[in-house]
Amino acid sequence: VQLEESGGASVQAGGSLRLSCVGSGYTFSTYCMGWFRQIPGNVQRNRVAIIRSDGTTEYEKPVKGRFSISRDNAKKTLYLQMDSLKQEDTATYYCVAGPSCGVYYTWGQGVQVSVSS
Repeated sequence: VQLEESGGASVQAGGSLRLSCVGSGYTFSTYCMGWFRQIPGNVQRNRVAIIRSDGTTEYEKPVKGRFSISRDNAKKTLYLQMDSLKQEDTATYYCVAGPSCGVYYTWGQGVQVSVSS
């Protein structure tokens, strides 16, 4: 199982970015997928959003209303649309996959998102 993220960049506050994550080596459509992030200087990786195999989604409070998670099963790709970005969104973002939500066996290598004022 492999996950490969892309789309990380440096943007100004208020801007938008879309992260992508391509999965391989497993049945993409059946897995719960999600995004976590790790803020610079912190060890902990915090959940940002998840999307179940049935398409239902959950968002953490700091990003709700600004971020949108989606998946294209035909392309085996997970997306994170990030709008109205804030400086506190600066982090390394990780794509995750698991047979059920909460059990993420596989993590991507991470992409850097940097938001400046």
